[in-house]
Amino acid sequence: MHSRNRLTLSGGIRYVILVAYLVVVVFPLIWVFYTSAKNTQQIYNQPFALPEIITHPSAKSLEILQTNYHRAWSDNHFGLYFLNSIKVVSISLFGILLLGSMAAYVLARFEFRGRNFIYYLFLSGLLIPMQLILIPLFFQYSSMSEFLTRAFAPLARLLGKGELTVSLHDSHEGLILIYIAASLPFTVFTLTAFLRTLPSEMREAAQIDGASEYKIFFSVMMPLAKPGLVTVAIFNFLGLWNEYLFGLVFLNSNSLKTLPLGLASIGMQAQYKSDYGLLFAGLVIVMIPTLAVYSFLQEKLTRGITVGAIKG
Repeated sequence: MHSRNRLTLSGGIRYVILVAYLVVVVFPLIWVFYTSAKNTQQIYNQPFALPEIITHPSAKSLEILQTNYHRAWSDNHFGLYFLNSIKVVSISLFGILLLGSMAAYVLARFEFRGRNFIYYLFLSGLLIPMQLILIPLFFQYSSMSEFLTRAFAPLARLLGKGELTVSLHDSHEGLILIYIAASLPFTVFTLTAFLRTLPSEMREAAQIDGASEYKIFFSVMMPLAKPGLVTVAIFNFLGLWNEYLFGLVFLNSNSLKTLPLGLASIGMQAQYKSDYGLLFAGLVIVMIPTLAVYSFLQEKLTRGITVGAIKG
């Protein structure tokens, strides 16, 4: 009887802890969402109260909500920043998954001299802080831009294009190259470990049927590695979507900036103009894609693991 009471008490304590943890995690997200429907005065007077559009719906409360989001999306160019982030992150994620999965497949499935050295070389990339390579990378991009300009100058003159200037600074292409290179160590490390756990029988059967290594990789191994790919995609997306430092250093033109840079500029404006309704509207715009992509990929991840367990 006493042991049953102790088990019940222990289960109740765990339940209370989990509920408290849920509140701590979820409430700030909900607070940001409904605070974006307030103006600065309402945020100062009642920071945790529900907005009037929920408690007292009216045309005035709806106008506050529309004004905050319209000013963030149009007046502060969040629409343009949003498209820039979609472009940079999607292309980077495609390159990371393609190159990372191919490298991981070779390291996990092929025996050759120097394989461990290459693996630990990728692994060493996890030990280098990205802030440490920022300044050397800046000057390296300058040198690479000068080299590419000289290399393509004869071709440009031959095609009648005049003087061609190649610059990796202040370009999405240069930022995408940085994102891919910086994300490959984690991607290769994770996928190599995952690919080593996959059964070899299907690959051997495909080889017996005469399939090439490219066919085996794209048609056999990648579907089996879907849970690992989804996991890597989630972590890389969250990191790239919210990346600020490299975008700040390598993007100068306002038309090329991504969402974190736009949010930072609104944050600095809010300190001087006290326009926190605009700031919270910008936060929501940044958060929504992250929450949507994470929810979608998390469902795919769970489904992939379940299917793999059933097949096993």
